[in-house]
Amino acid sequence: MAEHIQSLPNQTELPYQRHSDTSKAAAESLPNPGTLRARILEFLQARKLHGATDEEICNRFDLNPSTARPRRIELVQAGFVHDGGERRRVNSGRQATVWVATGTEAG
Repeated sequence: MAEHIQSLPNQTELPYQRHSDTSKAAAESLPNPGTLRARILEFLQARKLHGATDEEICNRFDLNPSTARPRRIELVQAGFVHDGGERRRVNSGRQATVWVATGTEAG
C-alpha cells in the first residue's frame, strides 16, 4: 500500500512558509516527502495495532517533530492512518495519541 502514497493530492509543492527564505531552504533540504510518508506508513503497518505516537515515529526515524508530524497528518488526511483510540505516555509524562495504519486488524 505504501507505494501508492508517493504523491498525495495537493502535495505538488514543497511545504514551506512562502514569506521565509530559511523555511524554503529547509524544505528543499528534506528527503522527498512522499518517501518519508511511505516509510512512516510502513512502520505503522509493521506495528499493527500497537501503532506509534508521534514521538515514537520521530525517534524511529531520528526526525524533528516539525518534519514527522506533517507527514503523519498527510497520511491521516488521505485515510491511510487513524487515531487507534489508545493513549500512551511519552517522555514529557503526558498522554499521546497512538496512530495506527488503516486496515490494521488484530492478530
